[in-house]
Amino acid sequence: MKPAPRRASAGAPSLTSRVLRRVLLPLALTWLVGTAVAVAVAGHFTEQAFDRALLDDAYSVSANVEAGERDIQLQLSPREVTSVLFDQSEQVYFAVLRPDGSRLAGHAGLQAPAPEEGARYRFSDVNYEGRALRAVVLNHDAPKAFRVVIAQTTRARAALVERLLLYSLAPQGVLLALLALWLWRGIEGELRPLGELRRTLDQRDAHDLAPVPVARSSRELERLGETLNALFERLGHSVRAQREFAGNVAHELRTPLAGIRALADYGLAQQAPAVWREQLQHIAASQARASHLVDQLLALALADEARTGLQRAPLRLDELVEQAVLRHLARADAEGVDLGALGLDQPVTVQANAALVEGILDNLIDNALRYGGRTITVELAGRTLGVVDDGPGIAPEVQRDLMQRWSQGPAGQKLGQGAGLGLAIVARHAALLGAELRFDKASEAGGLRVSVAFAPSPPGDDQPSAG
Repeated sequence: MKPAPRRASAGAPSLTSRVLRRVLLPLALTWLVGTAVAVAVAGHFTEQAFDRALLDDAYSVSANVEAGERDIQLQLSPREVTSVLFDQSEQVYFAVLRPDGSRLAGHAGLQAPAPEEGARYRFSDVNYEGRALRAVVLNHDAPKAFRVVIAQTTRARAALVERLLLYSLAPQGVLLALLALWLWRGIEGELRPLGELRRTLDQRDAHDLAPVPVARSSRELERLGETLNALFERLGHSVRAQREFAGNVAHELRTPLAGIRALADYGLAQQAPAVWREQLQHIAASQARASHLVDQLLALALADEARTGLQRAPLRLDELVEQAVLRHLARADAEGVDLGALGLDQPVTVQANAALVEGILDNLIDNALRYGGRTITVELAGRTLGVVDDGPGIAPEVQRDLMQRWSQGPAGQKLGQGAGLGLAIVARHAALLGAELRFDKASEAGGLRVSVAFAPSPPGDDQPSAG
């Protein structure tokens, strides 16, 4: 049954809208600021052009003021003044003032700030008869001193600035909209493989850990797909290891558990304490064998897990060998086996995993105690550790098979001990550590030497970890 696809959070915006906002908002702000600057500059030069035309009108009127016998006179008739100051869109006002400020001609009451000292003319904004006007005052020096004031309404100026603003904003607004549409379609197209990946994952069965198809449209999406597939591979490997472990346990523990049950039933059916004791001893032995089998299966499962995330650290091989010998010494004494070690007088450091090295040592010593002779020696020569016994050894044609799971040699089949996992665990651990596993004769007289040679540590990694 496929899981129902999850709905996206209602409050979370889409990646497309987020990218559009990130791109368009700064772009729109930049465009607005640029437009404002452009309109301000254009308005400034427009004002200068209108002011220059206003000053030209003042000069035209000034040129027609003549000095009379007693006073100055304007040589233009009202019609001629109208013709000189004609403007189709603006209403123009003028006044010719004597040096004392009295009006010679023009509109009464029209006043504007006089030019500063040393200046010939001055522009200013004035209010006349309730209207806002733009005015210029032109001084004419002696011998015929007078002042000309020209003022006009500003409708044309305002209309021109509005047109500049409109013609600046409208095309750029259209361009911004087209850019937003182009970006939206482009971003949506670039993110389409991501949506397809999401739909693929939503529709996938929970047990399906096969790699997902990876679109090569972008480096980021390619890396995301590769990361997902790597995760699926690790999960698949972990699931397979767990299933295999569960199957192995269920299969291999059935026989010893059935034997323990049979021994218990038989003991309960008897009345003699001696029989009870004998059956309890058999039950304890069967339990030990089952416990050992579980430990080996767990070791294999851990080895499979370690394949995807093995942690290495500098380790002292001589200390690990010494600890392993001490762990098995009591059992060896109980079985009458001489267990010892050689080559521990010099410290040897390798870059490895402590659990895997201990697993190698424990399984090699356990195998030697089960199938070897009466003398077992754990040797350490440089980066190579070996377990040597004086038992019957292993034929070369059988050695490769013994490194497979559930494979036993003639001695194991004859004795009925073990489950054929010990050397498989050793081989798996050695492969994970990058070490070389070898089987050799212990001597000309026979016996077996199983050695594991560790690779040299990288420079600077030869300091053992604390503890």
